[in-house]
Amino acid sequence: MKTGSDSGKVIISCAITGAIHTPTMSPYLPVTPDEIAGQAIGAAGAGATILHLHARDPETGRPDQTPEGFAAFLPRIRAETDAVINITTGGSPYMTVAERVAPAATFQPELASLNMGSMNFAIFPLLNKYKDFRFDWEKEHLEGSRDLVFRNSFKDIEYVLDTCYGNGTRFEFECYDTSHLYNLAHFADRGLVRPPFFVQTIFGLLGGIGPHPEDVMHMKRTADRLFGADFIWSVLGAGSNQFRIAAQAAAQGGNVRVGLEDSIWAGKGELAVSNAVQVTKVRQIIEGLGLQVATPDEARGMLGLKGADAVAF
Repeated sequence: MKTGSDSGKVIISCAITGAIHTPTMSPYLPVTPDEIAGQAIGAAGAGATILHLHARDPETGRPDQTPEGFAAFLPRIRAETDAVINITTGGSPYMTVAERVAPAATFQPELASLNMGSMNFAIFPLLNKYKDFRFDWEKEHLEGSRDLVFRNSFKDIEYVLDTCYGNGTRFEFECYDTSHLYNLAHFADRGLVRPPFFVQTIFGLLGGIGPHPEDVMHMKRTADRLFGADFIWSVLGAGSNQFRIAAQAAAQGGNVRVGLEDSIWAGKGELAVSNAVQVTKVRQIIEGLGLQVATPDEARGMLGLKGADAVAF
């Protein structure tokens, strides 16, 4: 199976808002349905192949994993783009797995994210960068991660698979450390997941593997050994690691993820004014390597997706 730059085609995923960054950190972080839809459509216009979506409370910007929160923007994004829509089942580490999977179960997207193991999920170091917060929940959200285990047990993963696989939804398997790759191999050995596996390896989040180039290659080598030709590799570099890790992966046959969920920056000391800015920058890296960005339909073929006409929104 030829994937990523092995075929000259690179999938760009764009994670529009996520559940890590808070409104105080950037005035450009989309929180209302109009902002999320507008930035998603803009990112698709800039070249994003896949749109990875979370919802937020439009009044406070707090993560919102209710189906109603997603219903406020999903139909508009689908109507105005051809991008593959990827609904999170990660939600926020403070939510139960039943809460986290509800939007994907309701809307039956082509693709949903699935975290492949429990981990310390530490974002409290961001407290050192901000003195005052717009909303009371923000400081609590960050400080709480000092004593937070993001639960993704084998039972939880089985629950998400049982809930969504029957709808034809496939998964972006989010792997924050080497053990998560082995967890995915365990589910593959049991026949509970089927190739091609879309493996999103994540670097630079405190609690997971680091952002060193050798860490990136260690994850790639491990995935190669475990899955052979049965997986499609993508990378996510958190914060300032975003573009460097994207460039490394694209040059070595990988696909890339950017977006304000993963980093609020466009460069050193420069806030990204939109998700489209980050998509444009990573597209320039890809095309500078003599590669091409995969279209949504090319990605659907690479990932074995069911098609946009088979979703429930």
